[in-house]
Amino acid sequence: MNADGARVDGFAQRPPQASDRAAGPRVLHVVPSFWPAVRYGGPIESTAQLCRHLAQAGCDVTVLTTNSDGPGATVAVETDREVELAPGLRARYCRKLMRNSVAPHLVTELIRYARAADLVHLTAVYNFPTFPTLAVCRRLNRPLVWSPRGALQDWPGRRRGYAKALWDRLARKLAPPHTIVHATAEAEAKSIRRALPGVEVAIIPNGVTIPDALPPHPGGGPQALRILFIGRLDPKKGLENLLEACAMLERKQTLGFSLTIAGGGPEAYRRSLRDRIRRLALADRVRMIGEVQGEEKEQAFAAADVVIVPSYIENFALVVAEALARERPVIASRGTPWAEIEQVGCGLWVDNSPAALSDALCRISTMPLAQMGECGRRWMIERFGWPAIARQMLACYSEALPGVGGMGHAYDS
Repeated sequence: MNADGARVDGFAQRPPQASDRAAGPRVLHVVPSFWPAVRYGGPIESTAQLCRHLAQAGCDVTVLTTNSDGPGATVAVETDREVELAPGLRARYCRKLMRNSVAPHLVTELIRYARAADLVHLTAVYNFPTFPTLAVCRRLNRPLVWSPRGALQDWPGRRRGYAKALWDRLARKLAPPHTIVHATAEAEAKSIRRALPGVEVAIIPNGVTIPDALPPHPGGGPQALRILFIGRLDPKKGLENLLEACAMLERKQTLGFSLTIAGGGPEAYRRSLRDRIRRLALADRVRMIGEVQGEEKEQAFAAADVVIVPSYIENFALVVAEALARERPVIASRGTPWAEIEQVGCGLWVDNSPAALSDALCRISTMPLAQMGECGRRWMIERFGWPAIARQMLACYSEALPGVGGMGHAYDS
């Protein structure tokens, strides 16, 4: 069990308390892929935790999704009936037929479930459920909260930009009048306003599960700084720049270090990273361990002194919060919304160029890592615990529901 009452690896949780349960709206969550899927990383975890804690707070939550766990992969769940996951939380998994989330039966179920809901919460943008959900909400006059999860953010390496711009325009036309788009930080909100001009935007961060048991702190002054990257392997994550930074450190012999890269991704991209590691003569310093979940993920955090997130762009970067909750300091790029880590004293916020990353690694190696980790955990508990985030989302739902609003643009900061 965790400090906020939910387990990371499942839906087992403490029985709801009287203070948790209150008359809340009937919410339909529509998402292309859901727990126990893992291939899509942070968005799967954050969506699952949000649904759990909304149910604990009194919402009646139904998740309409598919059994997808990435291209060509599925999870072993029942696809012919609704499944109860926890008190107040049910899921209807529809069988995927092709690609990431093409499940025609989801459309039929969507109409039925949307009729019974007070509000629909859509997650993701460039996926099969998006247009049907927007169209059904417009047709049934259902208010919509829409979480793009970073999909609308632009960066120089963004693929299929023209096609996505056309998709965005059509989505804006289909969206129902009562639509609030959910951003996790101001940078994502700005991207949303550019892609979907005129929409109302609510800024509510993701939460983080606070573990009770903490990995031990490293001993004082490790001879080699143990660096961890953990996340989906994708060009936007900036791993090429991180490897170049490691090559700079190796050439200058300014810092003893090891880098562990934990995460899954397309085989062609994984192969390109392995080739780069060989070309840079980093085979003795860098290892790729593949995707980690559950206890393996905890072991990866435990074996690290510092977690690094060198992304070009992130809407939230849940791994930053996960690392800080485990008392691990973080180096985060300026493409992430984590400028406060320097003010709080739990990490460094830097450019993601090779020179800036190598300099940050040298600097953080001389800093009080244990003390920084303790500061980070306190900050996560105070600001990013899931019960508090669920309350913010409930307030957003109240704003979206006709006749209940009144808080207006308090979220649009």
